[in-house]
Amino acid sequence: MTSAATAAKPMRYPDTRSREVMTKRAWWLVVLNLLIPGSAQVLAGNRRLGRFGLGFTLFLWLLVVAVMVTYLLAPQLVYTAATNWFGLTIAQVLLAVYAVLWIVLTLDTLRLIRLVKASPNARLGIALLATVAMLAVTGTAGYGAVLAGSARGTIASIFTAGPSEEPIDGYYNFLLLGGDAGPDRDGMRPDSTSVVSVNAETGKATAFGLPRDLVDIPFPEGSEMAGMYPDGYNDDCNVDVCQLNSIYTEIELKNPELFPKAEAEGSEPGIEAMKQAAEGITGLKIQYYVLVDMYGFAQLIDALGGIQIDAKERLPMDGDADLSNVTEWIEVGNQHMDGWHALMYARARHGSTDYLRIERQRQVQQAMLSQFNVTNVLSRFQEIAAASPDVVRTDVPQGMIGYFVDLASKTKEQGLSSVEFTPPTIDPEEPDYALIRQTVHDTLWPVTPTASPDAG
Repeated sequence: MTSAATAAKPMRYPDTRSREVMTKRAWWLVVLNLLIPGSAQVLAGNRRLGRFGLGFTLFLWLLVVAVMVTYLLAPQLVYTAATNWFGLTIAQVLLAVYAVLWIVLTLDTLRLIRLVKASPNARLGIALLATVAMLAVTGTAGYGAVLAGSARGTIASIFTAGPSEEPIDGYYNFLLLGGDAGPDRDGMRPDSTSVVSVNAETGKATAFGLPRDLVDIPFPEGSEMAGMYPDGYNDDCNVDVCQLNSIYTEIELKNPELFPKAEAEGSEPGIEAMKQAAEGITGLKIQYYVLVDMYGFAQLIDALGGIQIDAKERLPMDGDADLSNVTEWIEVGNQHMDGWHALMYARARHGSTDYLRIERQRQVQQAMLSQFNVTNVLSRFQEIAAASPDVVRTDVPQGMIGYFVDLASKTKEQGLSSVEFTPPTIDPEEPDYALIRQTVHDTLWPVTPTASPDAG
């Protein structure tokens, strides 16, 4: 005979004598726990625990909706929160709590369904559904918490805590250095140098390539480097070869006191000297630098799963200058390269000029950027995070990351244009710096032709 309580509240007071009733009830509770965490407890168990589960789930869903709406209206706010120490910490805590809560709710649901009372044929399916759901949700939330922690650590290791800067004449100007600190080098020296100017409104970006063998380099009036070399960086320098990529080495090794605040501001004396050189060459004020260690590329490329390169020339992987003892060649054509092959492709000197090497290095950089898609980054985030601090250094402040990520999305839509100051346009041994500065100015601020008053 069915009691009044059983008839009124079959979920909370089921007829335990009926396997059919207990089996249906078990399926319902497991599905409800999956779809609306906490509802199983509200209907059949500890209501306080159930209300907490429902409230926490509702809070997270509202938070997700709020983030999606904010992303549509003001994506920069989302990027800022996602790259901010406090925002990442909150995300990590919420995801970790939700993972633990899901485990508690699922185990409690399994207790409530009284599996032994269900039909023997259904027990395995009910238990599997509950277990798989628990592993999927808690695993996803737990992995998200780990990613948030890794991202926080990576951001702290790469970016500084310095003040933000405003754009200058509508642009942010970055000094991009491709460092070469391989095992055959004593220290690091810039192997490629560019100034990347990004329009602060549209995101349109232009890279101005500066040959590493430029000579007679001028420095901005009143700068530290101009005080040391008032007539420019010429044959009176303090190293064997007086050219652009020698400036970093000279200042780092022989005159670091020239920039006493560099390290405290997330930079280096040699990089600050290179900034002033780039300013003197281009006439632009450099706000930030980004140093990419070409040798460290190998580790990061492996973390990304390799890159696709369309090799334009056959290059030796090893061997002597006369091509003796070469054991492997990089063949012409489109191919998938791991980190070591990509590094050798970028650094190979045989049969190449410095300009061809720079072109290959930029080809590798572009191939890497194409690998930075959401799916690839999330699936390999731990490896990428571990490799990144050894590959990238910058003085971009953490507070500007969200803004620049938003700006980069606009840049990606328009593409990156480039202007190379190489022969025949510019002769590095007799450079026309007035022409370089005029070209930079005309590229960033093109003259808009005005209509004649008599036109029309």
